[in-house]
Amino acid sequence: MDSVSTFKGTAVIVDDDAMMRSLLRVILRTEGWAVTGEAANGEQAIEQCKSQRPDVVCLDVMMPGMSGLAVLAVLRREVPASRVVMITSDASMNTVREALGNGASGFIVKPFNAKRVTDALEQAMKQEKAGEEDAAG
Repeated sequence: MDSVSTFKGTAVIVDDDAMMRSLLRVILRTEGWAVTGEAANGEQAIEQCKSQRPDVVCLDVMMPGMSGLAVLAVLRREVPASRVVMITSDASMNTVREALGNGASGFIVKPFNAKRVTDALEQAMKQEKAGEEDAAG
C-alpha cells in the first residue's frame, strides 16, 4: 500500500514520561499518523498544539504542574479543531466524566497496546467528523 493511502492525520503526543512518548510515537507512526510534536508538560503541550494544529492530541491526564484536564480545557478554547484523546491509568468514572465533559474525544487506559491506541484515535476522528457534518447539514 502506498504511503498516501495509509496517512491518517497529524498528532501531538503529551506525556511527562519519555518512554511513554516513545512508545506512542512508534505506534502512531506505524499506523500511519505523522507525529508533528511532543511535549513533556502542559505548557509545552499548549505551545505545540497552538503552533502545530494537529488533528489529534494524545494527552496524559496525570502530569506534574498543569494536569492533562487543565490542558484539555485550554486546548478546547485555543485549538478547538484538534481532537483530544486522554491517556490515563486512572479510569475512574470521575476522571472519565470530567474529561468527556470538558470536550475529550476519547480515552486510552494504561497499560495499552497498539490496537487500543489506534481504535481510540480512529473513533475520535469519526465522532468529530460526524459532528462537523451534522453542523454543516
